[in-house]
Amino acid sequence: MPIFEYHCDKCNHNFESIVFGKEKPACPSCKSKKIRKLMSTCGFISKGSGGETVRASSSSSSCGGCSASSCAGCGH
Repeated sequence: MPIFEYHCDKCNHNFESIVFGKEKPACPSCKSKKIRKLMSTCGFISKGSGGETVRASSSSSSCGGCSASSCAGCGH
């Protein structure tokens, strides 16, 4: 089941939604369908060659102009 992140253009609320097929969710705050899919950040845990746990994530903005976790957070 794919989980996608969205931004509501009407009330500026960011939310996640499980989406099946070509469904388009509504904003849970204002029920608007004027939403945009966001580029999701990801993280993972991996075992290194010596057995140590390595944590990685891409939690910075893709534009590099700020430290927000997504461009919706800073408006870029």
